[in-house]
Amino acid sequence: MNKTIVSHSEWVEARKALLAKEKAFTRLRDELSQQRRELPREKVDNNYVFDGPDGAISLSDLFGGRSQLIIYHFMYGPDWEAGCKSCSFLADHFNPAIVHLNHRDVSFVAVSRAPLDILERFRKRMGWDFSWVSSERNDFNRDYNVSFSEEEVERGDAYYNYRNKGFPSTEAPGASVFFKDEDGSIYHTYSVYERGLDMFITAYHYLDIVPKGRNENDLSYTMEWLRLHDEYGNQAETPCH
Repeated sequence: MNKTIVSHSEWVEARKALLAKEKAFTRLRDELSQQRRELPREKVDNNYVFDGPDGAISLSDLFGGRSQLIIYHFMYGPDWEAGCKSCSFLADHFNPAIVHLNHRDVSFVAVSRAPLDILERFRKRMGWDFSWVSSERNDFNRDYNVSFSEEEVERGDAYYNYRNKGFPSTEAPGASVFFKDEDGSIYHTYSVYERGLDMFITAYHYLDIVPKGRNENDLSYTMEWLRLHDEYGNQAETPCH
């Protein structure tokens, strides 16, 4: 944090210099977003069936009559006591955006391996109402590289973010995008993991403009400070297993 104190005119000059870099970054981000949209797509031949509040629901049905679908891979293992606090941090941002996504031909669903009744209890506790289904009975999480065996975790060779880099848990976060054409064929168009998920966290963008920033450098790991939103002020912490 810079504690240098300057005159107003000096501050404006420093701000304008940074503004030039911000504008260059914005143009670069627009270019990158265009390249993301222009990625080739791969056909999804497995019409996965999930457990939803109204019974079994297929991947095709998750589109809800729209042509585009974003799935958030929420870290919640079958035997976990609660959902990952970092994924919960992201999930706190979902509800306000979904109505706007729906009006741009986009559906949004969270998927976890925990049984549906466990997901429903946790969702009620957190006050969320976004669509959340269980992949407990299919290989969806495995196929999209966000669930690993205990052996892979122990060996440190779990395939995550497109390389065998290992992961400290049997569940990992991510987001995947799918498109359904007029004949009902489904295509995988994009997946993102790790720091690529930062762009979904509005609170981080606010922290990035204040003097102390995210203030995570002295922590043992980023997001160590996080709590489930109903646990702030409580010493108990819900870890990502």
